[in-house]
Amino acid sequence: MKKLILVAALFTLALGMEAKMRVPELLTVKFNDLKWMKSETGNWMGSNKTWYKLNTQDATIWMSTDRKKWDLCKDGIWQDKDGKWLQIVDMDLKWSADDGKTWTTVPEWTWQGADGKWYKFEKDWNVWVA
Repeated sequence: MKKLILVAALFTLALGMEAKMRVPELLTVKFNDLKWMKSETGNWMGSNKTWYKLNTQDATIWMSTDRKKWDLCKDGIWQDKDGKWLQIVDMDLKWSADDGKTWTTVPEWTWQGADGKWYKFEKDWNVWVA
């Protein structure tokens, strides 16, 4: 009987207490939240201060270190801020985090350049920057 009274007392006490728990806030960034503007130059920065641009007529990638003299990027591959390799394959933007062994579609065709800016292609292959 004493155990039953003790359990009832503890149960009543537990119901009267407020449970307070701190939940850490997570910071999430959605690509839709960024302020996107169409790039005036159509260029984006890859690794090693190399600039790239896409020729939308034939889907070739061009590269430059000074944005004045452009050379054809023969393999059509560039590197983002995190070291992933990117390329356009069959009209789809793909990236690889394992030095080109496997390629997957880039979500929302959006990546972060080595300069810290976000870039994305739209369906017509125009470059947007945020």
